[in-house]
Amino acid sequence: MIRTILEKIEAGASFLVASHESPDGDAMGSTLALTHFLREWGKEVLPYNRDGIPRDYAFLPGSERVVSEIPPGASFDVGFILDAGELRRAGSGLKDVCRSLVNIDHHPFSENFGDVYYVDEEACATGVLIYRLVKASGRPISHNVALCVYTAILADTGSFRYSNANPEAFAAASELVALGINPWDVASALYESQDEKRLRLLAQALATLTVSSCGRYASVAVTQSMYEQARAGAEHTDGFVNYPRSVHGVEVAIFFRQISPTSFKVGFRSKGRIDVGALSREFGGGGHHNAAGAVVDGPLDEVRATVFSRLDDLLAAC
Repeated sequence: MIRTILEKIEAGASFLVASHESPDGDAMGSTLALTHFLREWGKEVLPYNRDGIPRDYAFLPGSERVVSEIPPGASFDVGFILDAGELRRAGSGLKDVCRSLVNIDHHPFSENFGDVYYVDEEACATGVLIYRLVKASGRPISHNVALCVYTAILADTGSFRYSNANPEAFAAASELVALGINPWDVASALYESQDEKRLRLLAQALATLTVSSCGRYASVAVTQSMYEQARAGAEHTDGFVNYPRSVHGVEVAIFFRQISPTSFKVGFRSKGRIDVGALSREFGGGGHHNAAGAVVDGPLDEVRATVFSRLDDLLAAC
């Protein structure tokens, strides 16, 4: 599959590189790593994300060139859709501006769209799949590519704390550090440069903390009124789900994030026993065994009640 992708790159001249909406570190790191790799090969590349690039990842080289709109009349030989799971999460209309699509992902149940389907559920991050591609090409690994891949791996493994921090994750990180990546520089940019707005929003979110009577699941929530009070946005909520996840005894953490007056994006994190990917698919969403999400309609109290009821059933069955 990697050879097929490299042949497409060699034959093509213009490329679109896109990732899922509300991009995280893996989405942005992968997007920019592949963008740099293609440009260094002499290709014309447009990095795209429908939601733009969050401030947290503005330190990545090339971030200022990420666009949130496709120029009118633009067309591309190949469109790379990274870390998306489903084409709609990157933008269903992208297939109309690309002669062929390549899906590169590590999510289970990733939609089989496009002409090339390179999905490895065992990979720690989509970024490591880009790293495999670059290494297989035999071309030099630039500092820009290395920095973006390292960031993708660091972010998606939770700084090597999550269960997907497998031997390949550590081996790739070691190789990237040997190429000159400074782990402190990346960690500082990701975790030690917070916007004041994020902390004010987090204070409000923590005030909503709920822990189930059994102590096995917990949640926090952010509403539109909280955004207004903190003068913050959805881009400031990355990592909020980790706070209920850190409560002693909690096996499943939930983050309720209001996305419209009548709906919430529900993010799930599991410590292993509960398959929140399967749970999310029940609600029309998707994701991994340990990390997933879905959109649920209704006011916060009703959405909480619906989700909590289903979790009670699942945990009772364990």
